[in-house]
Amino acid sequence: MSSVKTFEVSGTMRLRLGEQRKFRIYVRGLSEDEAKEKVYSILGSRHKLTRNHINIASIREVPLEEVQDEYVKDLAQADKIVAYILR
Repeated sequence: MSSVKTFEVSGTMRLRLGEQRKFRIYVRGLSEDEAKEKVYSILGSRHKLTRNHINIASIREVPLEEVQDEYVKDLAQADKIVAYILR
């Protein structure tokens, strides 16, 4: 069984007015392909970009100590997840 890893994905994205902007996002996933798909999903929903507008330069696995995103850090350190169902 695979364990979930933390990845740092960096690259550039082309915004609507033609501006090129660099990005670096930390995501959790089982593989580099899953991390890449997650980044496409995040940037597409935040900035309304298509995959053609996103250029991923590098994907690397990082240890938890290097992660700068507090949400991803807390998610990696969680030992259980509790889901409440409201009716």
